[in-house]
Amino acid sequence: MQTGYVYHDDYLKHDTGPHPENGGRLTAIMDGLKKSPYFNRLILVEPVPASPDQINYIHTHDLIRTVRDLSSSEMHLDPDTPTCSRSYEVALLAAGGVISAVDAVMDGMDSVFALVRPPGHHAGPDRSMGFCLFNNVAIAARHAQKRGLGKVLIVDWDVHHGNGTQEAFYEDSSVLYFSIHQYPHYPGTGSVDEIGRGSGSGYNINVPLSRGATDADYLHVFNEILVPAARTFQPDIILVSAGLDGHRDDPLTGMNLTSMGYGQMAGVVRSLAEELCGGKLVLALEGGYDYDVLSESVIMIFRALMGECDDISGTETVMETGKGTVMGMGAGIGTGKEKGTEKGKGTGRGTGTGQVSDHTRQIVEKVMKFHSGGKIL
Repeated sequence: MQTGYVYHDDYLKHDTGPHPENGGRLTAIMDGLKKSPYFNRLILVEPVPASPDQINYIHTHDLIRTVRDLSSSEMHLDPDTPTCSRSYEVALLAAGGVISAVDAVMDGMDSVFALVRPPGHHAGPDRSMGFCLFNNVAIAARHAQKRGLGKVLIVDWDVHHGNGTQEAFYEDSSVLYFSIHQYPHYPGTGSVDEIGRGSGSGYNINVPLSRGATDADYLHVFNEILVPAARTFQPDIILVSAGLDGHRDDPLTGMNLTSMGYGQMAGVVRSLAEELCGGKLVLALEGGYDYDVLSESVIMIFRALMGECDDISGTETVMETGKGTVMGMGAGIGTGKEKGTEKGKGTGRGTGTGQVSDHTRQIVEKVMKFHSGGKIL
């Protein structure tokens, strides 16, 4: 099983100073990964900068010029999104890194995790926001289609709703967007009733969970919604906006996921990719702001991608027959605040098998109701 990763030291040159989204995130990931017994089994995929024409798959020419010009002046793109003189070129390299990952899996590699920054899923067609300059995953989805793939499934498990990705594909039936996120929370979008429009109606699935959701809650949603939706959609490739800020130790959010939980979720999407699209799976780093959490969670994800799941309970159960139930570890209650301002660290700690909350079960029923009679659920 060939598993790759995208990384380049130039990603550290997007200098945001003391901002939560800073180069130390990738340094921590790479330091931890290099110390792990799995690093030597990974294949480096060298990123190639995206061209402005490729960025234009999703973003307007005006936005591309704005990012270039404001970066050259080291100005903010919005109150949460600083730039430096190198930010524009690093953003091109981030988008290009995910494109390179798509090329790698289309050319025979099984899966690739693109360890890139700046992140992307808040960037819409005509604006950058929420730490994001260009929408790396959305651009890569269009690139995959330019290379001949028809249908793309995007799974977004960042704790924040990917408003930019939703906007890019809201009227598009060739891309199924699935987001599971804390709600209400930044950026304020992602309610159940946002299901797409026109030909895209039914192809936008939002699962807004309340703060404190655990591994068990997320895996219940994967079993009940993501797995059947993916099987109905039959994607040609799966892309993941892999934010790690839902971890219980993340300083900006209020969920109660664990590093093991991220490994479990990665195991589910890996199995879906193997079943539905010849294993073609690309993950791209989005959020996540605790250095230790980032390192631990990335390693667990790589273990799942490589099939090293013996002690990551639950990654195989759901996909073995398509009818099993995945259970996770962890429980507790957390609190969350606005993005990039106040800390909202979770206060609960899981001590055993997590239980699916009544609220999560209700949300699943609500999602199914809004999508009843639709093309996917």
